[in-house]
Amino acid sequence: MVLRADDARYDVPSEMADHVSGYARWSMIDHTIPGAVHTGFGVSRLDAGGRVDAHVHSFEESFYVLDGSVIVETPEATVELVPGDYGMVPIGLPHAWRNESGQDASWADLMTPQPRPWFDGDTYFVPGPPEQKPIPVDPRDPRTRSFGHIAPENMDPGQQSQNLLAVSASMRTALLVYTGITVKMMSDTDLGAQLSTMFMVQYDPRGGPGFHDHPLEETYYILDGEVEAWFDGEQYLLKAGDVAFAGVGAVHAFNNATETTVRWLETQAPGPPARHSYRFARDWDYLTERLGEG
Repeated sequence: MVLRADDARYDVPSEMADHVSGYARWSMIDHTIPGAVHTGFGVSRLDAGGRVDAHVHSFEESFYVLDGSVIVETPEATVELVPGDYGMVPIGLPHAWRNESGQDASWADLMTPQPRPWFDGDTYFVPGPPEQKPIPVDPRDPRTRSFGHIAPENMDPGQQSQNLLAVSASMRTALLVYTGITVKMMSDTDLGAQLSTMFMVQYDPRGGPGFHDHPLEETYYILDGEVEAWFDGEQYLLKAGDVAFAGVGAVHAFNNATETTVRWLETQAPGPPARHSYRFARDWDYLTERLGEG
């Protein structure tokens, strides 16, 4: 499933209509998408001065701020989030959103297990935490241990140092660099996520892995640049604002055919197993050839 940025349609979820002001969400991947069972992925918007009353979910929620400034309130802290900030809300944790800035805010969010509209979106409104002065994300502050920050420069292997990681990326997970591919984990078990992962991927010019599939669902939200993608034999060109989804067993591959980097937000639901989370076609093609040789 591929959705284009021009397809964006923001609505107020029916179960939240009486508890929000200035809030709307584009539900990209949900129960209406064939093969999507675990993944609820979309982009939320909150107008300047808007709010979402305190509530809890029976699902895990991870998010990444795209634009503007937004405040999230939890029992542990009231945190002001800016572009590049991310975080994770565990199942059953009361939280509320408000926008006290002068501009609209938006964030990408992953909800696992997938919210069910026939159970009012698995969302329950509760009394909110006491109002506090918001603090910024600081990975060394225990109050913001469920949050982090990532910027494009944090994806540059040449710019990695202990000092940079401590203040601007994360102390929790290292940068992984493959041939032409850079990965930075964001929401994972180290951050408290149990049912999903959210991470940043960057491809250098001409970078890309071979065809493969997974025993889990993946979503790709393109942030900048463009990339060629194949899903079950169909080729697409994905650009900033586009989203793609690969269900369990969907064979896919990517190739950056440009001379600039491409960067996207990627999610996995459920979280990957300890082993065999990838199945590369080239390995099994090799085995087939060897079997053919007797």
